[in-house]
Amino acid sequence: MTKANTHPEIDQSLCGEILSLAKGAAQVELTTDPRMAADERGLVHGGFIFGAADYAAMLAVNDPNVVLGAASVTFLAPTRVGERVHFNAQLQGEKGRKRSVDVKAHVGATQVFEGSFTCFVLDHHVLDKKG
Repeated sequence: MTKANTHPEIDQSLCGEILSLAKGAAQVELTTDPRMAADERGLVHGGFIFGAADYAAMLAVNDPNVVLGAASVTFLAPTRVGERVHFNAQLQGEKGRKRSVDVKAHVGATQVFEGSFTCFVLDHHVLDKKG
């Protein structure tokens, strides 16, 4: 498995655990828990699903200075507390600093999410001052 070069301090309990990592591809699994519940019935807030998908996209690019520029996502089915959500991210294209990554997520055989992420690889950390 390729070494993760991005997001080294991320809390994998909230954004997913790396299952596999290769050039241009990543698989992440998020085990949902009560911290992610939006209501008393155990509906998982979509922000946690989006966060794990974003993490998978960043891993597919796997550069220390990658940042998210834009995303177009669709939530296809609800996710419940206690479910394991499997994310598959694939690099689709590179143009200069721009990277396009598609991410799909499933709970078992049910697809729950899909998204297209536009990422950018910067020359320096986004929080560093220029010049």
